[in-house]
Amino acid sequence: MQRRNFIRLVGGGTVVAATTLTGCAPAMPPEAIEAWSGPDAALAQRDVRRWLLSYAILAPHSHNLQSWIADLRSPGEMMLYCDTKRLLPQTDPYGRQIMMSHGTFLELMDIAAREQGLRADISLFPEGEFGAAIDARPVARVRFVPDPAVQRDPLFAQILRRHTNRNAYDSSRAVPTDAWRKMAAACGQGPLRMGQVGLDAPQALATHRSIALQAWRIELTTPRTVMESYDVLRVGSAEIAQHRDGLSLLAPVPVVLAKLGLFDRTKAPAPDDYATTSQIAEFEGKLKSTPGFLWMVSDANDRTTQVMAGRAYARVQLEATAQGLAMQPLQQALQEYPEQKAPYAQIHKMLDARRPGQTVQMWARVGYAPAVEPAPRRKLQDFLRT
Repeated sequence: MQRRNFIRLVGGGTVVAATTLTGCAPAMPPEAIEAWSGPDAALAQRDVRRWLLSYAILAPHSHNLQSWIADLRSPGEMMLYCDTKRLLPQTDPYGRQIMMSHGTFLELMDIAAREQGLRADISLFPEGEFGAAIDARPVARVRFVPDPAVQRDPLFAQILRRHTNRNAYDSSRAVPTDAWRKMAAACGQGPLRMGQVGLDAPQALATHRSIALQAWRIELTTPRTVMESYDVLRVGSAEIAQHRDGLSLLAPVPVVLAKLGLFDRTKAPAPDDYATTSQIAEFEGKLKSTPGFLWMVSDANDRTTQVMAGRAYARVQLEATAQGLAMQPLQQALQEYPEQKAPYAQIHKMLDARRPGQTVQMWARVGYAPAVEPAPRRKLQDFLRT
């Protein structure tokens, strides 16, 4: 049999003929993505805060962990907490990405509140800002105040359409100047500056691709960091429907292998295993297809800045969606664990974030690509503190 008909399994030398495993591509279970249909309009009449929460939980989150806890027990307000059981201690040791993910949640909630004629008065860290570790104190208190002066946000129309796209992009189609301008305007002035690079700067593009690939290789070949992803990897429809979070995998071969008990997720694959080398090669192809990158740099890296960076990113991605563009964050080189020291320094130097405190909060691929399915979301009640 030809070599292309075989797949080497994770963590060992077993090989299985792949030709017998084709033609069985499972679909995303409908219950896992039902949140993307939008809430029932009647929900706004029963409790407008739950209606707002239905949109807020569609925000992007690192590893799709959905670490938001909403306390609605006080009328007219919401307390937002972080679920400290849903963190990424290996790849996000200081919780910077987790705080950004709480910023994306708050931005979508703010946008949805405007749709209901409400002003969302957001007070960050009402009991004090976190230090080096995220703790049980609230991230934010949000009071919802009826206000006839509130204006609807046109980005609301993009919330149900926004999806992170990890596929290959159209390498020949440049991101238009006007689209870059509108995304930068969506980012706002705030504590961040946004930059971008496109097909008109091939050398810079090549450098971006090289750093991203290096960082990806480090994450995949560092056992404790790759296992952090394996721990939240949901393989096949049944696992996705059960958990409705994490990283979804529906490719036919690994799904069938998992059902046969042959997909070993209990230990990290070796650097030369097919599971590692194939992912690196696949990601390299996606990077080569990428016609543009954007980044967001802050002058500080305190918790408030991290949350505000998440809010800005949410708006930028919603605007990109409105422009028909796909986006995928590239956080590996921005992560603060020791093995990523070299790519971290390289990307900060290249993006002129070298002064003390300056931090690249977001780095992302941008381009045109076919639409993708949304990521799973847990049930609304799963986010509520009772």
